[in-house]
Amino acid sequence: MNTPKILAATIAATTLLAAQAADNDKTPLFTTPKLNGFFIGQYQYSSQKNSETNTFNVRMLRLTLSGRILNDFAYSLQVQANGNTEKLGDSPRLLDASLEWQKLPYLRIKGGQFKLPFTFDNASNPIDIGFTNFSQGRQKLVGASDRIGSRASNGRDIGVQIQGDLLKSKNNNHTRLHYQVGVFNGQGTNTKDVDNQKDIVGGIWLSPTKGLRLGAFGWTGSYTREGTLTLTNGNTTDATVKLKRNRYAFGAEYTFKDHLFRSEYIHSTGYGFKTTANKDNSETDLTINTNAGNKADAFYLMASIPFVKQKAYIRARYDLYRARADWATSKTQYELQIKYILHQHLIFFVEYALVNDRTLAHTDYSLIDTQLVVRF
Repeated sequence: MNTPKILAATIAATTLLAAQAADNDKTPLFTTPKLNGFFIGQYQYSSQKNSETNTFNVRMLRLTLSGRILNDFAYSLQVQANGNTEKLGDSPRLLDASLEWQKLPYLRIKGGQFKLPFTFDNASNPIDIGFTNFSQGRQKLVGASDRIGSRASNGRDIGVQIQGDLLKSKNNNHTRLHYQVGVFNGQGTNTKDVDNQKDIVGGIWLSPTKGLRLGAFGWTGSYTREGTLTLTNGNTTDATVKLKRNRYAFGAEYTFKDHLFRSEYIHSTGYGFKTTANKDNSETDLTINTNAGNKADAFYLMASIPFVKQKAYIRARYDLYRARADWATSKTQYELQIKYILHQHLIFFVEYALVNDRTLAHTDYSLIDTQLVVRF
């Protein structure tokens, strides 16, 4: 694949479309930017042996600025204002910075930093997910706290993507086919490419009837570090180490009358580095974690059922991650949750989870998690 030529053609097409749009004197230059966001406060208790926790936490504070330019272009800027409690850093950081040409529903072009088009789970909003976190598969295999060792990137990267909707139904109330594919650095958010080779990530899903989605996703590429390598004779040398990353996923989702059912399976092939990049690690440790194996997989099944219409829901999730794609390294969470919408801007979640982690000496423990969401 000739990536530079594709990128050059994409930029040229986008520039031409912008020039054509500017010729229309009746088109407003831009709409008034819209600022919104949300805050998630959290209390969590864990009975994990020798790692008990009992803490309040500001899980997220996110701000989004969005709008349109020349009618056909949509932009979005999103920051996480409270930094990151998962060791990426204490300071605020950029999550999204993207511009998308949206004139044609069957061909939209998006560039910048944004979510990878991989799995239904990754495309969801944290509030819609609602559980203690996204599924383990999304966290470990979609660039959140990736097993490969890249920096925590909330399922995002920098690149260019095309997507579109095809095959409208006769009554035009839903689209039967959606596709999306992009070319990305492969290094995570706010980071330049290292090896000058790109990851290709994409997905396609069918909707044979309204409310039903059947999806397939693929990801091929690498994650690269530059640093100092220790040789077998004890000497050191400057080196570049690239780890391959090949993944696929299948998913199904069905929604009707405020009910939601969704399930996905993710498989990954490729080794990871021994250390995970964060604020205390400059991504120069080139040691490969061969003990972790070169395969991993994950599966989840979730359901959300209302018991007070558009107000209160009972939700459940079976969430499995296998760090070496075997049962000896499995971590399973059995989760039961109540979601209560006091107002569209004020939502409560209360959850109990039983965790079985076979990598621990004491395999079973409990989690209690409560979250308060304020939208503005």
